[in-house]
Amino acid sequence: MVNDYGLISLKHNIMERVCRLAWENKLDEEHVEKLVYDIIPGPKPEYRCCVYKEREIVRQRIRLASGENTMANAGSKNVVQVIQAACDECPISAYSVTDNCRFCLGKNCMNSCKFGAISEGEVRMHIDPTKCKECGMCAKECPYSAIVHLERPCKKACPVGAISYDEYGLCKIDESRCIQCGHCIHSCPFGAIASKTYLVPIIREILAGKEVIAMCAPATEGQFGEEISMASIRESLKELGFADMVEVGLGGDMTAAYESEEWAKAKKEGRKMTTSCCPAFINMLRKHYPDVFENNMSNTVSPMCAISRYLKATRPGCVTVFVGPCIAKKAEAQDETVADNADYVITYGEMRALLRSKDVELKPVEDPYQEASIFGKKFASSGGVAAAVIECMKERGEDTSDIKLLACHGGADCKKAILMLKSGKLDADFVEGMICPGGCVGGPSRHKTELEITKARNTLLEKADGRKILENLKDYPMDKFSMYRDGH
Repeated sequence: MVNDYGLISLKHNIMERVCRLAWENKLDEEHVEKLVYDIIPGPKPEYRCCVYKEREIVRQRIRLASGENTMANAGSKNVVQVIQAACDECPISAYSVTDNCRFCLGKNCMNSCKFGAISEGEVRMHIDPTKCKECGMCAKECPYSAIVHLERPCKKACPVGAISYDEYGLCKIDESRCIQCGHCIHSCPFGAIASKTYLVPIIREILAGKEVIAMCAPATEGQFGEEISMASIRESLKELGFADMVEVGLGGDMTAAYESEEWAKAKKEGRKMTTSCCPAFINMLRKHYPDVFENNMSNTVSPMCAISRYLKATRPGCVTVFVGPCIAKKAEAQDETVADNADYVITYGEMRALLRSKDVELKPVEDPYQEASIFGKKFASSGGVAAAVIECMKERGEDTSDIKLLACHGGADCKKAILMLKSGKLDADFVEGMICPGGCVGGPSRHKTELEITKARNTLLEKADGRKILENLKDYPMDKFSMYRDGH
């Protein structure tokens, strides 16, 4: 029953059961509708106003879990989408009059409003949401602070102002502004915003006999406790049906090696640069600061793309699947301007649902599996990319003592750094930008709290050997594929 678990559990339960149908080749209209009624049996609603709305929400979640758009977003290329049936509980008005209103004779609020949005109610003043322009003057002028600003959590979480509302109060995402960071998804307490999930296509690739290879993000270590290592996840995914798993920290080594060459050249030319690993940061540059994107962003591909290209070059015909805490990676995989990137991207929660659908558990494994240097592994934390790039420059014997770095994380910090760079006021030589607070380890789809992840992660990273980045890359055919976005 729905009330036996929360919103996240409901979402993951739907994904798991969709995957079970996909493994059995039963993901047809008849079985999907049966699943809807199994999850919402009725006749009484469990958490919404009626079972019909509950069932419609489940249907839309099944579409997303199958890699399809919701009905209201047909034709959309955005991976982040609104489930309209779930978006109806937030107040339409941004400004609201509380019980603190004394219904005073001065009527400062009404007199300050230039749009005629405020009128007298029976016991307090009333704000007409259809006329309110959200200027805030009424709240400013109220002597009792009786008018409050109620900012919706989804809008508050968006770092680029991509969220607005229609005349019915339903959430709208402006795809021309959305950087697909996914911060709005977990901020919505009603689960009205979600992302497309590619579990069903992945299952179909496995069932078709394709060589499907998982690529686990550097942020993976620590997500499932200090006993679950990369080797543990590798064995579980192979049991599930994946041909292999490679840690993307190796791609971090690759990216650092090539980005360091770009940095060295840029420094000689007196040109400032930004990193290229965080897809939400790149989307922010591309959509909101195109001149900075063209003039300052590194041309080196992300670690995810690096490993995908490496695998496709050495294992032709393979299908690559990135596993991490990032929603924006799903959009990066769909970027048609960058060839041979990951075919699919799934989050940790989606990976767990996939494992459960075949009754596979994560368990400790005694295996010293390691392909990345400690620097590549630390790409997941703010400052980790810059540290790895500087390490590569040092390994080449270059002087890095006068290099000024700025590692910014979180939407506000990133915007501030970009604006300073754009205006010529940035003191740093290089900017490492990560939209998520703390870096990838603080991603929207992390499995545990940042404190829990950090504690377990430190324990696991202490077991890594001290190999150098450039020495490590000598074991890989770097001449077989391009490390640049333009493919050169």
